[in-house]
Amino acid sequence: MREGVRVTVDAMLEDLRTLVEIESPSGDIEALTTSAEAVAAIIENRLGGRATLVESVAGPMVRWSGGGEPRVLILGHHDTVFPIGTLARRPFTVEDGRVTGPGVFDMLGGLVQAIHGLSALDDPTGVEILVTADEEIGSHASRALIEERGRVCGRVLVFEGAADGGGVKIGRKGCGTFEVVVTGRASHAGLEPEAGINALTEAAHQVLDIVALGRPEIGTTVTPAVATAGTASNVVPASATIVVDVRVESAAEKDRVEAAFAALTPHLIGAKITVSGGIHRPPMPESASASLFAIAERLLPGVEGVAVGGGSDGNFTAAIGVPTLDGLGAVGGGAHADHEYLLVDSMVERANLVTGLVAAIRE
Repeated sequence: MREGVRVTVDAMLEDLRTLVEIESPSGDIEALTTSAEAVAAIIENRLGGRATLVESVAGPMVRWSGGGEPRVLILGHHDTVFPIGTLARRPFTVEDGRVTGPGVFDMLGGLVQAIHGLSALDDPTGVEILVTADEEIGSHASRALIEERGRVCGRVLVFEGAADGGGVKIGRKGCGTFEVVVTGRASHAGLEPEAGINALTEAAHQVLDIVALGRPEIGTTVTPAVATAGTASNVVPASATIVVDVRVESAAEKDRVEAAFAALTPHLIGAKITVSGGIHRPPMPESASASLFAIAERLLPGVEGVAVGGGSDGNFTAAIGVPTLDGLGAVGGGAHADHEYLLVDSMVERANLVTGLVAAIRE
């Protein structure tokens, strides 16, 4: 550690409050710009150097380098799922050993812990930070840069919230969303229902076909999540839409499910089906985290490695063969929910884990 530099809870809470009280919902470019500027200022204040904003259609990303040959990428995001105004209802609060407020667990707390952990290094050479602005909406604008910097750095540490009980995440499912649009033909439901092609009836058939694509015994879940159809009670519906969440554990299942969606065919004569979307976050295999998890186990004896169903930007780097360890961020829970929280007692330990991991990677 640098002489005189000590990771403290008070300092981390100060920076966390700053980020939480800005509010940074995905897609709100103005809010995300303010948030990115605050992230950059915290990085510069705690680590020195210059953090730059990288513009994208989804909002600005933040990049920082400690100089020298890139050896490890610190990866996070500053967008959250909560709309502007959530803070008024659920303000930043520290009480009974918990921090609450929008985004404290996913993932502003982890981002702050990572920065403070890096501040305790003797020398930041070889460290890069990339903080994206669209992780919560698929990382479409940031994926190319994530993969590029992951390849260059050769190791990736992701500061999403920890698994239950404080475990780190050694594997993640691939995930994506499909939209199935059914086109039928409208007619009067009383006078001539037979003249119509009922898109809702066709959608019901499609939902059953879609559910049958799941193979939960090998980790593949296919979940119809949203459906819309029709315009009025006396009209045979001319259109219907089904939105489907898909999670897979292997590249082979990704290919199978995507092919199956492309092959969906109508049951009713005259109905048409259009499928869009796909599995845009590839699976993160446990093999990608093995070497880094071994270091984490030495530094934090007893820490568990957990494979989870949710995706993150770590999926992208792991899928292209870059060693990646995830879930290094805040210990707490309630991601995306009103009861989201971070445990104060874990903050220093997790920041120290960052310091140790980076030091070990650069040896």
